[in-house]
Amino acid sequence: MNYPSNIHENSGITSHRFCVAPMMDWTDRHCRFFHRLISQHALLYTEMVTTGALIHGDHHRFLQFNNEEHPLAFQLGGSNPPELALCAKMVEDYGYDEVNLNVGCPSDRVQNGRFGACLMLEPELVADCVAAMCAVVSIPVTVKSRIGVDDRDSYEELALFTEKVASAGCKTFIIHARKALLKGLSPKQNREIPPLKYDEVYQLKAEFPQLDIILNGGVINLDQTESLLQRLDGVMVGREAYQNPYLLADVDNRIFNTSVRSKSRHEIMVLLMPYIEEQLAQGVRLNSITRHVLGLFHGQPGARWWRRHLSENATGANAGINVVRDALAFTVH
Repeated sequence: MNYPSNIHENSGITSHRFCVAPMMDWTDRHCRFFHRLISQHALLYTEMVTTGALIHGDHHRFLQFNNEEHPLAFQLGGSNPPELALCAKMVEDYGYDEVNLNVGCPSDRVQNGRFGACLMLEPELVADCVAAMCAVVSIPVTVKSRIGVDDRDSYEELALFTEKVASAGCKTFIIHARKALLKGLSPKQNREIPPLKYDEVYQLKAEFPQLDIILNGGVINLDQTESLLQRLDGVMVGREAYQNPYLLADVDNRIFNTSVRSKSRHEIMVLLMPYIEEQLAQGVRLNSITRHVLGLFHGQPGARWWRRHLSENATGANAGINVVRDALAFTVH
């Protein structure tokens, strides 16, 4: 592969104490740049990208990111060890801090491609995938999974899966504390209907204290995060961090024990303005960026008008930075 000359340097080992989940159609590079303005230490994840897309598609489009996004992990979907190894090396060469294997997505499209949650039924194959990736990269190779699949959801099966994959070189497991139902539920329903079982994740950490066990699923605030961190190594927050991004404002102080002043919502937008103008100049449509900031003023005076103005005026081909400035005028400083 020919890589561009401005490849970013890897920023080193990162902490999983607080992560923002990989979310399809949500956590793109614009979203991650915005989130990084709010928290300097939260670990950010890309959307899942399949090995086929990287190998046969425009790999630079999928792999490019802003240097400010570090610490940053790339999530891969696939089940072919040599292909995953090739893609993991591409991810490392582009400067990511971690490569993550998706063993948790339950969508039909993922099942048909033989990756995602259905791979929990093949722990030996997942171990082969992880071993192949670990053999060619020096950055951490991590796995994101469920607690089980369909009727294969006993704790014993989860522990066996973890043991086999850990023996292949994975030291960090991000576990959505729900099982996946591969038939009859949509991906959205799979995030909500199967019951959360935190106790199984706690038990896994007790049985494998040498591993980093990160919990995903149902986390909506930092009080809950701090409580979970008493028993686990990290927490991954998904939809709440996206829909109410100002949740991230206290992460650095409360979760990473720093003493920096949290930025106000308006300060965050002022910092985002130059990025928006730069992206507009490169041909990016305004809505590609502003769709990620709709929830910034969640619960604040003027929030509804902020969302409405951006939603109605940022979609045009000629929409410019003034749309954002006008929307800000609806909010209270």
